[in-house]
Amino acid sequence: MSQDQLKAHLEFFEELGIEGVRLEPQWHARPESTGPRAAEPLEPNEPPEPSERSEPITVHASPAAALAAIREDLGADCSRCKLHTLGRTQVVFGVGNPNADLMFVGEAPGADEDIQGEPFVGRAGQLLTKIIEAIGLRREDVYIANVIKCRPPGNRNPEPDEVEQCEPFLFRQIDTVKPKVIVALGKFAAQCLLRTNDPITRIRGREFKYREAILIPTYHPAYLLRTPSAKREVWEDMKRVRAILQGDT
Repeated sequence: MSQDQLKAHLEFFEELGIEGVRLEPQWHARPESTGPRAAEPLEPNEPPEPSERSEPITVHASPAAALAAIREDLGADCSRCKLHTLGRTQVVFGVGNPNADLMFVGEAPGADEDIQGEPFVGRAGQLLTKIIEAIGLRREDVYIANVIKCRPPGNRNPEPDEVEQCEPFLFRQIDTVKPKVIVALGKFAAQCLLRTNDPITRIRGREFKYREAILIPTYHPAYLLRTPSAKREVWEDMKRVRAILQGDT
Protein backbone atom coordinates (compact mmCIF):
# COMPACT_ATOMS: atom_id res chain seq x y z
CA MET A 1 0.00 0.00 0.00
CA SER A 2 1.42 3.39 -1.00
CA GLN A 3 1.73 6.35 1.39
CA ASP A 4 -1.16 8.11 -0.37
CA GLN A 5 -3.40 5.03 -0.04
CA LEU A 6 -2.47 4.64 3.63
CA LYS A 7 -3.24 8.31 4.27
CA ALA A 8 -6.63 7.95 2.56
CA HIS A 9 -7.47 4.91 4.69
CA LEU A 10 -6.51 6.70 7.91
CA GLU A 11 -8.54 9.75 6.95
CA PHE A 12 -11.54 7.51 6.28
CA PHE A 13 -11.15 5.81 9.66
CA GLU A 14 -10.97 9.24 11.31
CA GLU A 15 -14.27 10.21 9.63
CA LEU A 16 -15.85 7.10 11.11
CA GLY A 17 -14.69 8.09 14.57
CA ILE A 18 -11.99 5.43 14.89
CA GLU A 19 -9.33 6.79 17.20
CA GLY A 20 -6.66 4.20 16.56
CA VAL A 21 -5.76 0.99 14.76
CA ARG A 22 -5.72 -2.31 16.62
CA LEU A 23 -2.49 -4.23 16.10
CA GLU A 24 -3.42 -7.50 17.79
CA PRO A 25 -3.41 -10.43 15.33
CA GLN A 26 -7.01 -11.40 16.14
CA TRP A 27 -8.26 -8.10 14.67
CA HIS A 28 -6.61 -8.82 11.34
CA ALA A 29 -7.35 -12.50 10.94
CA ARG A 30 -10.56 -13.76 9.38
CA PRO A 31 -12.86 -15.24 12.06
CA GLU A 32 -12.84 -19.01 12.08
CA SER A 33 -15.91 -20.40 10.35
CA THR A 34 -15.88 -23.38 12.71
CA GLY A 35 -16.69 -21.26 15.76
CA PRO A 36 -20.07 -20.96 17.47
CA ARG A 37 -22.89 -19.32 15.59
CA ALA A 38 -24.10 -15.90 16.67
CA ALA A 39 -27.20 -15.74 18.83
CA GLU A 40 -30.47 -15.42 16.97
CA PRO A 41 -31.82 -11.85 16.86
CA LEU A 42 -35.20 -10.99 18.24
CA GLU A 43 -36.84 -10.03 14.97
CA PRO A 44 -37.32 -13.13 12.78
CA ASN A 45 -38.06 -12.41 9.15
CA GLU A 46 -37.77 -15.54 7.09
CA PRO A 47 -38.06 -15.46 3.29
CA PRO A 48 -40.57 -17.77 1.63
CA GLU A 49 -39.49 -21.38 1.56
CA PRO A 50 -38.49 -22.57 -1.91
CA SER A 51 -41.16 -24.62 -3.62
CA GLU A 52 -40.77 -28.37 -3.74
CA ARG A 53 -39.05 -29.69 -6.82
CA SER A 54 -39.28 -33.16 -8.28
CA GLU A 55 -35.80 -33.19 -9.80
CA PRO A 56 -32.99 -34.77 -7.75
CA ILE A 57 -30.83 -32.52 -5.57
CA THR A 58 -27.22 -32.23 -6.69
CA VAL A 59 -24.61 -32.43 -3.94
CA HIS A 60 -21.49 -30.41 -4.75
CA ALA A 61 -18.01 -31.07 -3.45
CA SER A 62 -17.58 -27.55 -2.07
CA PRO A 63 -19.31 -24.17 -1.84
CA ALA A 64 -17.05 -22.96 -4.66
CA ALA A 65 -18.31 -25.77 -6.89
CA ALA A 66 -21.90 -25.03 -5.91
CA LEU A 67 -21.49 -21.34 -6.76
CA ALA A 68 -19.97 -22.28 -10.10
CA ALA A 69 -23.01 -24.45 -10.81
CA ILE A 70 -25.38 -21.61 -9.88
CA ARG A 71 -23.48 -19.29 -12.18
CA GLU A 72 -23.73 -21.82 -14.97
CA ASP A 73 -27.49 -22.18 -14.38
CA LEU A 74 -27.89 -18.41 -14.54
CA GLY A 75 -25.94 -18.32 -17.77
CA ALA A 76 -23.49 -15.84 -19.22
CA ASP A 77 -26.21 -14.32 -21.41
CA CYS A 78 -29.31 -14.68 -19.23
CA SER A 79 -32.55 -13.65 -20.96
CA ARG A 80 -35.09 -14.44 -18.23
CA CYS A 81 -36.21 -10.81 -17.92
CA LYS A 82 -36.28 -7.76 -20.15
CA LEU A 83 -32.97 -6.36 -18.88
CA HIS A 84 -31.08 -8.37 -21.49
CA THR A 85 -32.74 -6.17 -24.14
CA LEU A 86 -32.17 -2.87 -22.33
CA GLY A 87 -28.46 -2.32 -22.80
CA ARG A 88 -26.73 -4.47 -20.21
CA THR A 89 -23.22 -5.54 -21.19
CA GLN A 90 -22.93 -8.71 -19.13
CA VAL A 91 -24.27 -10.65 -16.17
CA VAL A 92 -22.63 -9.65 -12.85
CA PHE A 93 -22.87 -12.75 -10.67
CA GLY A 94 -20.97 -12.25 -7.42
CA VAL A 95 -17.46 -12.36 -6.06
CA GLY A 96 -15.54 -13.33 -2.96
CA ASN A 97 -14.91 -16.15 -0.52
CA PRO A 98 -17.33 -19.07 -0.99
CA ASN A 99 -16.90 -19.86 2.73
CA ALA A 100 -17.32 -16.28 3.94
CA ASP A 101 -18.81 -15.54 7.35
CA LEU A 102 -19.84 -12.09 6.08
CA MET A 103 -21.88 -11.38 2.95
CA PHE A 104 -22.85 -8.03 1.46
CA VAL A 105 -25.95 -7.71 -0.74
CA GLY A 106 -26.54 -4.64 -2.87
CA GLU A 107 -29.21 -3.60 -5.31
CA ALA A 108 -27.90 -4.04 -8.86
CA PRO A 109 -24.77 -3.48 -10.95
CA GLY A 110 -23.91 0.06 -12.01
CA ALA A 111 -22.01 1.22 -15.06
CA ASP A 112 -18.55 0.20 -13.80
CA GLU A 113 -19.82 -3.18 -12.63
CA ASP A 114 -21.54 -3.77 -15.97
CA ILE A 115 -18.25 -3.16 -17.76
CA GLN A 116 -15.99 -5.15 -15.42
CA GLY A 117 -18.40 -7.97 -14.55
CA GLU A 118 -17.82 -7.68 -10.79
CA PRO A 119 -20.07 -6.12 -8.14
CA PHE A 120 -19.04 -2.96 -6.29
CA VAL A 121 -15.98 -1.89 -8.27
CA GLY A 122 -16.87 1.77 -8.85
CA ARG A 123 -16.59 4.64 -6.37
CA ALA A 124 -19.18 3.07 -4.08
CA GLY A 125 -17.31 -0.22 -4.29
CA GLN A 126 -14.04 1.42 -3.33
CA LEU A 127 -15.75 2.88 -0.28
CA LEU A 128 -17.20 -0.54 0.56
CA THR A 129 -13.68 -1.99 0.44
CA LYS A 130 -12.54 0.63 2.98
CA ILE A 131 -15.50 -0.23 5.22
CA ILE A 132 -14.56 -3.91 5.08
CA GLU A 133 -10.96 -3.09 5.93
CA ALA A 134 -12.12 -0.90 8.83
CA ILE A 135 -13.37 -4.02 10.65
CA GLY A 136 -10.13 -5.89 10.08
CA LEU A 137 -11.11 -7.92 7.01
CA ARG A 138 -10.12 -7.89 3.37
CA ARG A 139 -12.43 -7.75 0.38
CA GLU A 140 -11.43 -11.30 -0.54
CA ASP A 141 -12.54 -12.52 2.92
CA VAL A 142 -16.20 -11.66 2.29
CA TYR A 143 -18.76 -12.48 -0.40
CA ILE A 144 -20.44 -9.70 -2.38
CA ALA A 145 -23.53 -9.98 -4.58
CA ASN A 146 -26.56 -8.03 -5.76
CA VAL A 147 -30.27 -8.78 -5.84
CA ILE A 148 -30.26 -8.17 -9.60
CA LYS A 149 -27.44 -9.51 -11.76
CA CYS A 150 -27.84 -7.13 -14.71
CA ARG A 151 -27.63 -3.35 -14.82
CA PRO A 152 -31.02 -1.61 -15.13
CA PRO A 153 -30.99 1.24 -17.68
CA GLY A 154 -29.94 4.53 -16.15
CA ASN A 155 -29.33 2.76 -12.82
CA ARG A 156 -33.08 2.84 -12.11
CA ASN A 157 -34.51 0.62 -9.40
CA PRO A 158 -35.14 -2.96 -10.47
CA GLU A 159 -38.76 -3.68 -11.31
CA PRO A 160 -40.87 -6.47 -9.70
CA ASP A 161 -40.75 -8.82 -12.69
CA GLU A 162 -36.96 -8.47 -12.83
CA VAL A 163 -36.63 -9.22 -9.12
CA GLU A 164 -38.91 -12.24 -9.46
CA GLN A 165 -36.67 -13.79 -12.10
CA CYS A 166 -33.34 -12.95 -10.47
CA GLU A 167 -33.71 -13.23 -6.68
CA PRO A 168 -33.85 -17.07 -6.64
CA PHE A 169 -30.20 -17.03 -7.72
CA LEU A 170 -29.35 -14.70 -4.83
CA PHE A 171 -31.15 -17.04 -2.41
CA ARG A 172 -29.08 -19.94 -3.76
CA GLN A 173 -25.90 -17.90 -3.30
CA ILE A 174 -26.85 -17.17 0.31
CA ASP A 175 -27.72 -20.78 1.04
CA THR A 176 -24.44 -21.93 -0.49
CA VAL A 177 -22.12 -19.46 1.26
CA LYS A 178 -24.03 -19.80 4.57
CA PRO A 179 -22.69 -16.55 6.05
CA LYS A 180 -23.09 -15.76 9.72
CA VAL A 181 -23.96 -12.16 8.90
CA ILE A 182 -25.58 -10.58 5.84
CA VAL A 183 -25.31 -6.82 5.42
CA ALA A 184 -28.06 -5.45 3.19
CA LEU A 185 -26.70 -2.31 1.53
CA GLY A 186 -29.37 0.31 1.02
CA LYS A 187 -33.14 0.53 0.94
CA PHE A 188 -33.82 -1.66 -2.05
CA ALA A 189 -31.73 -4.65 -0.95
CA ALA A 190 -33.07 -4.48 2.61
CA GLN A 191 -36.68 -4.17 1.52
CA CYS A 192 -36.31 -7.00 -0.98
CA LEU A 193 -34.70 -9.44 1.45
CA LEU A 194 -36.97 -8.57 4.37
CA ARG A 195 -40.17 -8.33 2.31
CA THR A 196 -40.98 -4.93 3.78
CA ASN A 197 -41.81 -1.43 2.58
CA ASP A 198 -40.30 0.20 5.67
CA PRO A 199 -37.74 2.90 4.83
CA ILE A 200 -34.09 2.18 5.49
CA THR A 201 -34.11 4.81 8.25
CA ARG A 202 -36.61 2.68 10.17
CA ILE A 203 -34.95 -0.72 9.77
CA ARG A 204 -31.32 0.41 10.00
CA GLY A 205 -29.83 -0.32 13.42
CA ARG A 206 -31.93 -3.46 13.89
CA GLU A 207 -31.07 -7.14 13.46
CA PHE A 208 -33.18 -9.76 11.74
CA LYS A 209 -33.06 -13.53 11.55
CA TYR A 210 -32.70 -14.41 7.88
CA ARG A 211 -32.38 -18.01 6.80
CA GLU A 212 -29.44 -19.17 8.99
CA ALA A 213 -27.84 -15.74 9.28
CA ILE A 214 -28.27 -12.44 11.05
CA LEU A 215 -29.23 -9.70 8.61
CA ILE A 216 -28.17 -6.13 9.35
CA PRO A 217 -29.49 -3.37 7.05
CA THR A 218 -27.35 -0.27 6.58
CA TYR A 219 -26.92 2.60 4.16
CA HIS A 220 -25.57 1.99 0.67
CA PRO A 221 -22.01 3.23 0.03
CA ALA A 222 -23.34 5.39 -2.81
CA TYR A 223 -25.52 7.18 -0.25
CA LEU A 224 -22.46 7.76 1.91
CA LEU A 225 -20.72 9.44 -1.02
CA ARG A 226 -23.62 11.89 -1.19
CA THR A 227 -24.14 12.12 2.58
CA PRO A 228 -20.80 11.73 4.40
CA SER A 229 -22.45 12.49 7.75
CA ALA A 230 -24.12 9.04 7.60
CA LYS A 231 -20.74 7.29 7.80
CA ARG A 232 -20.90 7.34 11.59
CA GLU A 233 -24.16 5.34 11.58
CA VAL A 234 -22.70 2.82 9.15
CA TRP A 235 -19.67 2.49 11.41
CA GLU A 236 -21.97 1.68 14.34
CA ASP A 237 -23.59 -1.03 12.20
CA MET A 238 -20.22 -2.42 11.18
CA LYS A 239 -18.99 -2.50 14.76
CA ARG A 240 -21.99 -4.69 15.52
CA VAL A 241 -21.11 -6.90 12.54
CA ARG A 242 -17.56 -7.23 13.84
CA ALA A 243 -18.81 -8.11 17.34
CA ILE A 244 -21.03 -10.89 15.99
CA LEU A 245 -18.22 -12.32 13.88
CA GLN A 246 -15.89 -12.23 16.88
CA GLY A 247 -18.51 -13.95 19.03
CA ASP A 248 -19.07 -10.91 21.27
CA THR A 249 -22.87 -11.03 21.06
